[in-house]
Amino acid sequence: MTETHGKLDGKVALVTGAANGIGRAIVERFSQEGAAVMVADINEKGAIAVAQGIREKGGLAESITCDVGNTDAAKQAVEFTVSSFGQLTTVIGGAALLSPIVPVHELSEEDWQDALDVNLTGCFLISKHAIPHLKKSPGSTIILIASQMARVASAGSSLYCATKGALTQLAKGMALDYAADQIRVNSLSPGGVATDRLATRFGDLETAQHIWGAKHPMGRLGEPDEIARAAVFLASEDSTFMTGADLLIDGGYTAW
Repeated sequence: MTETHGKLDGKVALVTGAANGIGRAIVERFSQEGAAVMVADINEKGAIAVAQGIREKGGLAESITCDVGNTDAAKQAVEFTVSSFGQLTTVIGGAALLSPIVPVHELSEEDWQDALDVNLTGCFLISKHAIPHLKKSPGSTIILIASQMARVASAGSSLYCATKGALTQLAKGMALDYAADQIRVNSLSPGGVATDRLATRFGDLETAQHIWGAKHPMGRLGEPDEIARAAVFLASEDSTFMTGADLLIDGGYTAW
């Protein structure tokens, strides 16, 4: 039998927001490409189920309950990953809240702070605690999941757009801070993707496809695995001269 090799053989990835949607697709695709994965999510049962499903297919996976906006929880997730797999080479900040779609004057300060805590501070904290470990593995990567809405806006989405725009700048700054340590930092910006999040927002995925998918020149929503394959590219040897960049996978949304 011919031995097969994945693009991420030997990698150890900690992925936040990995119990469903894009995060789940990323850990499943990373496992298929040979990485050991830590499924981190505030949804304990969901994270356990995803990790178990990966192990049942022969992959290496563990799970941890993690509120990314809490520095102790973020640190614990990093340390558990290292203790479970012996190292940490890849961090993906994917946890995000479904924020209210309202104009700013109707937005509560609590909702504003919650989104900042999860979408932005969560990526800062998981990166902060991971970097000392990433420095031990030259060629390590950090990938922050932003959005096409980091580049354009939508009525009622100022909060979401602000947090995602900030992530692209956070990635650029960290790319410069840690280039000498051979840590590459990029952001990944999906367009509309067919996930439970969009189903919740629009009532069901069929409606989401009809309304939101039509806003993309390709005439449809993306699939979670299409984003996951882009994440594999950013984490693999295929992108070794790429840092401080935002990889846009949006079906042409921002080309209108």
